[in-house]
Amino acid sequence: MHASAASTFYRKYIDCLNSRNLGALSQFVNSQLTYNKQEMQLQDYIDLLTGNFKDIPDLFFEIGLLVCDDNKIASRLIFNCTPVGEFLGIPVNNRRVVFSEHVFYELSDGKISKVWSLIDKDAIRDQLM
Repeated sequence: MHASAASTFYRKYIDCLNSRNLGALSQFVNSQLTYNKQEMQLQDYIDLLTGNFKDIPDLFFEIGLLVCDDNKIASRLIFNCTPVGEFLGIPVNNRRVVFSEHVFYELSDGKISKVWSLIDKDAIRDQLM
């Protein structure tokens, strides 16, 4: 996949997430993938995202930065949301927080096969102090 096609692909993937159309993720994610070095099935990935949407009802993925290569994608996602209860081990309790996620993807057969995600937990903690 060329870089411009990877960019279009990724934007459609983010649109899929933001529309909560998790049943359509098979168009973007392989049936088996690796997420932060953990092997999982597509359904496990869907379950992970379902949990994110439950924990953060107003979750919206905003692309802040996007860099694409032929089979790799790097993105800085921005979140401005209100997690309920505890989020990432941090008691947020319905307070609005703004933070970023730096996420890297590797594509195989035109779909996501590997994901590396790093969330800026310090930004969340700093806002709650």
